[in-house]
Amino acid sequence: MIVMDSKERFSNRVENYVRYRPGYPAGVVDTLRSECGLTPESVVADIGSGTGKLTKLFLENGNTVYGIEPNARMREAGEEYLSGYARFRSINGSAESTTLPDASMDFIVAGQAFHWFDQEAAKAEFRRVLRPHGWAAIIWNDREKNATPFLRDYEALLRSYGTDYAEVAQKYPENDPLAEFFGAGACHAKSFANEQLFDFAGLRGRLLSSSYAPAEGHPRHEPMLAELRRIFDRHARDGHVTFKYAMKMYFAHINASVETSAGPR
Repeated sequence: MIVMDSKERFSNRVENYVRYRPGYPAGVVDTLRSECGLTPESVVADIGSGTGKLTKLFLENGNTVYGIEPNARMREAGEEYLSGYARFRSINGSAESTTLPDASMDFIVAGQAFHWFDQEAAKAEFRRVLRPHGWAAIIWNDREKNATPFLRDYEALLRSYGTDYAEVAQKYPENDPLAEFFGAGACHAKSFANEQLFDFAGLRGRLLSSSYAPAEGHPRHEPMLAELRRIFDRHARDGHVTFKYAMKMYFAHINASVETSAGPR
């Protein structure tokens, strides 16, 4: 079952994840600052913080950030990546059991990890650790699957060679389920453009950072890489291809003590 497997799926992909997964645009912090009252004094929990890509945005804003990550190798990579930030706190915990004290966080954020959470248990935990007027934000980079001929071919590759790509893709959050998670009338949305430019080595690393890409030794691993090479050669311009993303962000009060109709500040 995917949910049970989620905490260990990326253990053999950490290096590629660190090097080739996209970061997050500054608009995330700008939005939370202007619409939700984020300040450098706000205390933030990044749930499923992984290698620290989202965490870093808030550390650069001056926040104390608790990175909650259940996968030991991902957590260690995040600790190394963020070792220069005195306000970073690394926690061995999960969305369903953060180990954080009651009513201790001003903001909870979750990036690419949200679709792995047990949502009912995570919602209860978010409510427990958020302060009465705290905010929760779900943020992820959504690959634009049909934006270019290259991205359409890349999507076809994943569907042909991925181990459980279709099942994972179905778990990515969309507007209606997120509105249900946050509560009727409470959910606010933003979207930002994001992109990565890859040579073939980078494209290969980006593919192999995905949990559904067959790893070395799997019978579909080498045929997948051969097809990736063909796709790259077909579409590369000046030795590069472009990954385009719509970085989506949903945010709301989630604490039951706050009126669900409350809007951004």
